[in-house]
Amino acid sequence: MANILLDDLDKELEKRGLKFCRYADDCNIYVKSLRAGQRVKQSIQRFLEKTLKLKVNEEKSAVDRPWKRAFLGFRFTPERKARIRLAPRSIQRFKQRIRQLTNPNWSVSMPERIHRVNQYVIGWIGYFRLIETPSVLQNIEGWIRRRLRLCQWLQWKRVRTRIRELRALGLKETAVMEIANTRKGAWRTTKTPQLHQALGKTYWTAQGLKSLTQRYFELRQG
Repeated sequence: MANILLDDLDKELEKRGLKFCRYADDCNIYVKSLRAGQRVKQSIQRFLEKTLKLKVNEEKSAVDRPWKRAFLGFRFTPERKARIRLAPRSIQRFKQRIRQLTNPNWSVSMPERIHRVNQYVIGWIGYFRLIETPSVLQNIEGWIRRRLRLCQWLQWKRVRTRIRELRALGLKETAVMEIANTRKGAWRTTKTPQLHQALGKTYWTAQGLKSLTQRYFELRQG
């Protein structure tokens, strides 16, 4: 419906020679100066309200630098040759969903939990594969593993269970006894060298966890 209603807007912007990008009812118009931006915003708002009889959402409309505005979950980097990056809110929403899937109070097996995380992560990066700043994905990936370590650690409720499981994972005896009896909170414990070694990237890969970064580069090459 938005595409039908706003087709006349596209034609009007093209007629004026303006650079723009629109998806459904979300539209960014790019000009060279703040003054030009204010002038175009007022002019286009009049066109939308007077000619097309549409109401403009003033709260979501603004004149600003491209790298300060999000568009469909993306932003630009503040460089002369701008690159596409994730908008902060996109990362926040992603983490919110991962927190739900890695909630230790959710009674689900670890294989099922990893399956649900994989489904969400693969779909998410499929949409955001356009980004050109992949370093952020490595940080997100490490954070996901930490969330899973939290779930695993809390499943090992008793000290003797932790000792048995950590031994089975090949951790040295001194490290096993030190971390199994720790008085640190569960979240702090997930960042310790001992748990990083026992439940690191290799462990989670073996459990079937998909790599966000690897999938990103696969999609970019394809």
